[in-house]
Amino acid sequence: MEAQMEPTNANAAAPTPAEVPGQPAGGGGAFENGPPAPAQKGPAATDRDAVRAKVEMERKLSMVKAWEENHKCKVDNRAEHKMSCILSWENTKKAAVEAKLRTREEKLEKKKAEYAEKMRNRVARIHKKAEEERASVEARRQEGVIRCQETAAKHRSTGTTPKKKVLGCFG
Repeated sequence: MEAQMEPTNANAAAPTPAEVPGQPAGGGGAFENGPPAPAQKGPAATDRDAVRAKVEMERKLSMVKAWEENHKCKVDNRAEHKMSCILSWENTKKAAVEAKLRTREEKLEKKKAEYAEKMRNRVARIHKKAEEERASVEARRQEGVIRCQETAAKHRSTGTTPKKKVLGCFG
């Protein structure tokens, strides 16, 4: 801070109250390290002491205000830093969870594809077996038709008629 000295000679007039209240326009300031003013007697000395006390009080209040703003700034910066740390932590954890989710989804997709392949293979085996059974049934039908035609030809050549079987399973 700049310290400005007031003239200390006896001819200097005390500042008027209009110059002092909101920081003097003419560059008046605080008296920090200046030599003490000689004690004067009378109303001018009391006005000067009151003005000095008021200036000193304003200086202290401005120092308190500066300290307060400084500490508020520090608190805000600390909170911002903590918030950014929390956000960073959150983003890291989210990314890890999402990566794990993607890996699990890939594994599930792979299992799903393998299972679908197994099911297609089962369907193919079932279809193959059904085709074999159809072919077997068709072959038996053809054999039966041929046997029937041979028997009918035999009966035609001999002139006999086929006999009815009463119980087909015992005969």
